[in-house]
Amino acid sequence: MADPAYRAAEEGALRIEPLGELAAIFDRRSQQTHLVTQPMPEILAALAGGPCDAEGLAARLADSFDLDGAGDAAAILSERLKELAAMGLVEPA
Repeated sequence: MADPAYRAAEEGALRIEPLGELAAIFDRRSQQTHLVTQPMPEILAALAGGPCDAEGLAARLADSFDLDGAGDAAAILSERLKELAAMGLVEPA
C-alpha cells in the first residue's frame, strides 16, 4: 500500500520557534505547544510547497539535507509524517 500524501496546516496556523536543538511549535487551532527535534520543522516547511507523500518529501528535502547516508529516507520520513499527523500538525491530503 502506498504512503498517503499529507498537507501542512493552513498558513499562519503554526508558530515555530527554534530553541537550540529543539523547536517549539505552537498550534493556534488547538492552543497546544509541541517540542520537536529535526527534521520536524523542516518537514513542515517542505509541506508548505503543497501536499506530498514520503517519497516526494524526500525529494524536496534532498537539496537541503544529505539523505544518502540516512538509509531509506522515504521510510524514515513516512514515520515522521505519521508522528506529525498524530500531533495534528499535518493531515492526509
